[in-house]
Amino acid sequence: MIGEPRHPASLKVLVVLLATLFVAALGVAPAAGADGDQCAPPGVGSASALPTNLASAAKGPAADKYTTPGVEPLPVNVGALGLGTPGVLTVGTLSDAPPSICIDARGQFTGFDNELLRAIAAKLGLKVNFVGTDFSGLLAQVAARRFDVGSSSITTTDARRRTVGFTNGYDFGYFSLVVPSGSALKSFSQLAAGQRIGVVQGTVQEAYVVDTLHLDPVKFPDYNTVYASLKTRQIDAWVAPSQQAVGTVRAGDPAQIVENTFSLDNFVAYAVAKENRPLIDALNAGLDAVIADGTWAKLYSEWVPRALPPGWKPGSKAAPVPQLPDFATIAATKKPTADNSGVAPKSVLRQLKDSFLDWGLYRKAIPDLLTTGLPNTLILTVSASVIGLALGLVLAVAGISTSRWLRWPARVYTDVFRGLPEVVIILLIGLGVGPLVGSLTGNDPYPLGIAALGLMAAAYVGEILRSGIQSVEAGQLEASRALGFSYSRSMRLVVVPQGIRRVLPALVNQFIALLKASSLVYFLGLIASQRELFQVGRDLNAQTGNLSPLVAAGLFYLLLTIPLTHLVNVIDDRLRRGRPVADSAEPNSPASPAATQEMV
Repeated sequence: MIGEPRHPASLKVLVVLLATLFVAALGVAPAAGADGDQCAPPGVGSASALPTNLASAAKGPAADKYTTPGVEPLPVNVGALGLGTPGVLTVGTLSDAPPSICIDARGQFTGFDNELLRAIAAKLGLKVNFVGTDFSGLLAQVAARRFDVGSSSITTTDARRRTVGFTNGYDFGYFSLVVPSGSALKSFSQLAAGQRIGVVQGTVQEAYVVDTLHLDPVKFPDYNTVYASLKTRQIDAWVAPSQQAVGTVRAGDPAQIVENTFSLDNFVAYAVAKENRPLIDALNAGLDAVIADGTWAKLYSEWVPRALPPGWKPGSKAAPVPQLPDFATIAATKKPTADNSGVAPKSVLRQLKDSFLDWGLYRKAIPDLLTTGLPNTLILTVSASVIGLALGLVLAVAGISTSRWLRWPARVYTDVFRGLPEVVIILLIGLGVGPLVGSLTGNDPYPLGIAALGLMAAAYVGEILRSGIQSVEAGQLEASRALGFSYSRSMRLVVVPQGIRRVLPALVNQFIALLKASSLVYFLGLIASQRELFQVGRDLNAQTGNLSPLVAAGLFYLLLTIPLTHLVNVIDDRLRRGRPVADSAEPNSPASPAATQEMV
């Protein structure tokens, strides 16, 4: 009946979600392995011997034409390094590739690459500011001087050298072939057309599969996604960086590493803008210094203990050979790891439970999601919504204007910002406008992310408002003009309010889309305290290899969107029904109580 209260299913879903988060936060016993941190140094006890099948893909030391003969002596002139912030090395890095580059349980950027860079910066007398970003935009951001250095286990191919410059090598790269347990694939030579071979997009592994093996791989955005697909047998194999594969594949997983090969082309190094030769030389000098004093060997043994390939060493050609433990002997004497070759495939329900319902990780994720992710998501969304609504209203009015000087620019703006992918717009504004307003923003991309989201939202909001305004009957405008209102006052007081009322549900849908699009701001590079909901969940996912933190982040999105959707439905219903008759009746109308008494 009309007068009865309604309890939509969405409210029941909301109650269930609240109960789920409440139970998780109260401390339900964590599942096994919930406290594991893939971003913690594994230690020398996890040492591995020289992988097999190196000779087939390795290039000898004679092929190295980029390592410098020597380095400049320390100290260096810090003022001549061309840093964006004097005395501070701003470093673009990733958070999802332990043990090389990741965010630990304390929310700090760490890993072998970043800890080594901290030691190098200390030799140069520089502070380090790590900023998280996505690998697809890292080299472009380094080339544009958004970051002084890129730290992401970057293999120095000739193609990449056309975009950025590189230091001497501080690491090398193996490729590992990871397959589901029981797979018939045992080597790289068995990979063939028609097989689903997973790689992370933009990596050297992708180039190896395409250019060397001449195969068409399945491309994924990050390592955890490709590994999850491998465990569920949605792909046949994963060509992975060796250290990433060793850190990800755990005993009992339905996956195994069957073969390794040496990385092609060159070494792993830090990326620097090509024209900033003083900084490249300074980092090379610092790298040789930490090799000479044993820091490199110490960090290497803690984070990525594995035997060096024949004829390779880090640093310049004049750097001493680092003194490392006998990793082969340690690997031979340590307790053998579990053999996953006979691990039976898990049932679908067990896979879902293990991947998405680790209550210990829910409990671990909620504090960061509440204190870091939720505030940043709300700041980004609300700020961008205000910009989008204000500018969208201007675009809507301009779009229906009789003046072509107003109508055409609005049309072009809408077509461009609705036609380009959101990531492209964010990168264009962040990398294009960022250097121009760096003095105003302090080189902080956070305001630029808000601006980019707001400009994108304005294009959609403008079209929604324009359609709403044009749906108002022409007689409304004519009647208001007949009463003496000017055109602008008629639009402001009569037409526009009615138009907004009619498209209110569509506006809220757009704001919900904007809420989810706020996760794309991470492409511009944000410090750990600026991460929004999705990135907080993604970072904990990288630390643990489990997808439960991402589900927890998704629940927070639902907790934001479901009440908002229900509120709009209530408002829309109220606007369509109007006020109850008893409340809206005039005092002397026949329906009013006073009039009824007089009639009696």
